[in-house]
Amino acid sequence: MSRSVPQGPSRRLLLAGALAAVSAAVTGCSSDSEASSSGSGKRLRIGYFAFPSGDLIVKNRKLLEKALPDHKITWIKFDSGASVNQAFLGKSLDIAALGSSPFARGVSGASPIPYKVAWILDVAGENEALVARKGSGITDVAGLKGRTIATPFASTSHYSLLAALEEAGLKPSDVKLIDLQPQPIIAAWERGDIDAAYVWLPTLDELRKTGTQLTSSKEIGAAGKPTLDLAVVSDELIAEDPGVIDTWRKVEAEALRLIRSDPEGSVKAVADELGISTKDAEAQLSQGVFLTPEEVTSADWLGTDGSPGKLLTYVTDTARFLADQKQIDAAPAESAVRKAFYLKGLPDVLK
Repeated sequence: MSRSVPQGPSRRLLLAGALAAVSAAVTGCSSDSEASSSGSGKRLRIGYFAFPSGDLIVKNRKLLEKALPDHKITWIKFDSGASVNQAFLGKSLDIAALGSSPFARGVSGASPIPYKVAWILDVAGENEALVARKGSGITDVAGLKGRTIATPFASTSHYSLLAALEEAGLKPSDVKLIDLQPQPIIAAWERGDIDAAYVWLPTLDELRKTGTQLTSSKEIGAAGKPTLDLAVVSDELIAEDPGVIDTWRKVEAEALRLIRSDPEGSVKAVADELGISTKDAEAQLSQGVFLTPEEVTSADWLGTDGSPGKLLTYVTDTARFLADQKQIDAAPAESAVRKAFYLKGLPDVLK
């Protein structure tokens, strides 16, 4: 594999891969939480990650199914934002979790993916980090020069890794970057095929057992390059059933409140969804940064209808960074990114 990071796949290649991604989403990923249809024919397909967030609480407690009894709701698990982007191109999703970096990619180019950001799930903290194998002798980011690093390409971890390398004075060509999803990263780590990896929970905790953390998304965010887990909605859903988006936002807001008001119940929900102990679930939840609904809709983050918040700047800056790193052909103007925000009804819909 080339030592430099290849440019992101073209829109044509993404389209070509969309059918395969959709098939994987349906046949190879979890869709174990469905509400019975009332015969209305309404459906809602939600993409999520096996990652501690309000999404898992909404799913576990069936908050959306209770709020939308006339919809057939299907939860589809994904491993990375790149696959989510492909699934939206294949029109197989209505709502999905998506990192800020793959979202920045998705809204770039002449034919942006037909979706819009409508919510913030969490801000990356210690739940995404760069870890080196203890036996590698690497003690800081600069020590990665000439070494092999794995990360899921086109993810927030990939973006944060590039930012960490730049901060340490390294170019992508100074290291060997390998595109691996979380589970294959563990196998490569155990075989000794890689020296370091930038990835998220729960895989991250497995690597920490035999690794040394070099930096985290919390540190990189504090230095000016924050990453977030967003939630996006399809343009088709916005046009055909915007009321559903309002309801979905309400239950996501409820989940964020439950993380604070019912920590024990939230931990149990996450533990059940991830198949881990409550102790591990509590530790994983503690590493994320979860905003209150009021913070989500504040000027510091998502913003309100007609007045987008600082997330607009964060996404625009992320796209510019990706363009500078040759990950995308060109960065979109802030006005183009603004078109990919769906803020109608905020914050009133949360009351």
